[in-house]
Amino acid sequence: MEINTALILCAGLGKRLNPITLKTPKPLIEINDITILERCINLIISLGAKKIFINTFHLGNQISNFIKIKKFQIDIEIIEDGNKILDTGGGILNMIEHSQENNFMIFNPDTLWHEDYVNDLIDMKNFYFLNKLDNILLLVNKKLSFDKNLKGDFSFEKNLLNKNNNNDFIYIGCQILNKSIFKKYKVSSFSILEVWNELLKENKLNGFESHNKFYHLTNLEIFKKLQDL
Repeated sequence: MEINTALILCAGLGKRLNPITLKTPKPLIEINDITILERCINLIISLGAKKIFINTFHLGNQISNFIKIKKFQIDIEIIEDGNKILDTGGGILNMIEHSQENNFMIFNPDTLWHEDYVNDLIDMKNFYFLNKLDNILLLVNKKLSFDKNLKGDFSFEKNLLNKNNNNDFIYIGCQILNKSIFKKYKVSSFSILEVWNELLKENKLNGFESHNKFYHLTNLEIFKKLQDL
């Protein structure tokens, strides 16, 4: 089975990258002459998706103009959060309500996505459908993180996530979700962490491990280091 629609979360304020993000939205920050948003879109195209939804809030007109100018070879639709930022959970739900699809691959553009992730994401997608899941998160061991200050989010065993004293794995910004997990929610401002925490309580939050080195645009210090790669 395929996932035809991808979502990219682009509504955040990017406060940890001030003053850059006071005038430039975080997704349009360039690392080695390419924006982190373009890296993400290129990866999604490589995966064979047919449609991308991008949500915007902070400096959203710049993102809309960027998409128009670039003329990517994929159907991209901008969905504005509206008068109030919807956070990650509300932003995702607002986008999926514009689609007839049931399964979505959802990206944070903060990760420096590249072609080496294609096989990981195909394998994660196949695992998701083979096991008839409604959620799965892409993770990496924190030893592979370029930013050594990032703490682990989860432990996991046999692809089930949990939290304990170790938490050696970092969520790296891609997940597959079925719209059914939002049935208790309405479009409003809430974090996807609320959904994850409910799934954790039920022992139903799934993970999939990547072995790629993880580069993440965390803050100004990391931004400067990434420019030197």
